Amino acid sequence: MVSTITAATLTITISESISLNGRQQGGTHSLSVSSIKDIYKRIISIASGDDATIAVFKSTAAVADGALDKDLVKYIRVTNLDDANSVNLSLQLDSGEDNSAADLSVTHLLQPGYSFIMGTVDEAVHADDDSPSLITALTDLESILIDPGSNAGTIEIFVASI
Repeated sequence: MVSTITAATLTITISESISLNGRQQGGTHSLSVSSIKDIYKRIISIASGDDATIAVFKSTAAVADGALDKDLVKYIRVTNLDDANSVNLSLQLDSGEDNSAADLSVTHLLQPGYSFIMGTVDEAVHADDDSPSLITALTDLESILIDPGSNAGTIEIFVASI
């Protein structure tokens, strides 16, 4: 069966607005990503003391149940919808790039109301505790986990793929 979905252009706009001493100091940046034909969007409530895997990325969607094809992902946004509590956002990395479980991780504190944004997940990030130098040999994002700690949390994830 041939897909009847017509690819479209995703427009992403980031805008800051602040006036200091009578002058606008904010800015706006827009980006268009063409050929998007697959959207994954979900709002997830996570109980206190629990964590949740909110997205899994593999070489093809068939490798794992619910996986998104890492080669096709072009944009990810995770937003903390809680108005009082932070959550830990953990990027789980597959440094062997062999569709196995994650073997490295990087955790980011996502404050209430804030968003975390990234583009591709293929060759996109790396962690190294041996050297504080710039690393250019990047690896694949294997999954994203959310841990709200001792508070319940609610997040939204939006992923766009070609």
